[in-house]
Amino acid sequence: MNDKLRAYFALHFCVFLWGFTAILGKLITLGALPLVWWRVFLCCGTLWWLLPKAQLRGLPSRLFWQMLGIGAMVGVHWICFYGAIKLSNASIAVATMATTSFFSALLEPLMLRQNVKWYELALGIFILPGMALVVGNIDWSMRAGFAAGILGALLAAIFTGLNKRLIDRDTPPPLTMSFVEIFGGLAVCSLVLPFVWAAAPQLQLLPGGWDWLWMLLLAWVCTLLPYYLTLQAMRHISAFATNLTINLEPVYGVVLAGLFFQEHKDLAPGFYIGVGVILVAVFSHPFLKNYFEKPGKNLPPDNLLDTPL
Repeated sequence: MNDKLRAYFALHFCVFLWGFTAILGKLITLGALPLVWWRVFLCCGTLWWLLPKAQLRGLPSRLFWQMLGIGAMVGVHWICFYGAIKLSNASIAVATMATTSFFSALLEPLMLRQNVKWYELALGIFILPGMALVVGNIDWSMRAGFAAGILGALLAAIFTGLNKRLIDRDTPPPLTMSFVEIFGGLAVCSLVLPFVWAAAPQLQLLPGGWDWLWMLLLAWVCTLLPYYLTLQAMRHISAFATNLTINLEPVYGVVLAGLFFQEHKDLAPGFYIGVGVILVAVFSHPFLKNYFEKPGKNLPPDNLLDTPL
């Protein structure tokens, strides 16, 4: 098996592991905020043990604070994701995460000061019926979870674009970058947690029983391991192939949620039709990007406002 094929297998394994994050979030009895706090605390502690300390000491203060701010946004994203699971179910949470690629297609050009592509706007229009089907086929008690998931997807698109800009400009060491950003997530959760606990003293803060096992699996197997393997795989395959493979995560998540929790019994067929429309839009984007942005290909104007009248 050559390095490229091995990298593809490793990346698919990572995406499969990420599909389990929603399952573990459902199994863990903690609320969304304590769950995220323990996840980032365990990841942060492990990375501190692995991190070459010289890299951290040599980090410019400006870069440190920028990564810390991005990490705080990552923490809020995780709270939204697990909040979506607790307020609705795992299927809805992973379905809303499928919109991250769409938000990225629109927001990343703005953050990188590029024009919005016309085909990305077309995909944005195409995805709206899918979102309407998803919303229309869940009961009102689950719509708060849907809204939390959409907010989490939007935040994911924003911090991904910010990270892309940071990597292109400063190229910080990946292990150091991971530690600082996860520490930022830990900091924002630690600041918010006392206020939430004061408002709801009955909130469970400590994992109990099987929660410890699920939490360790979430932190080590579904967070740190796939991160490391993805970095290794990207040495041998393109960013386009990587992003296309990662788009499989919502598919794995919905299938696993149905297998573990029988959630297909709680959701109407229209919900899955809507998820299918969203996934078609998500999967179409990298193919269209690859087709329309081939070198030398005559493109329609990237920005529709530039079209001659």
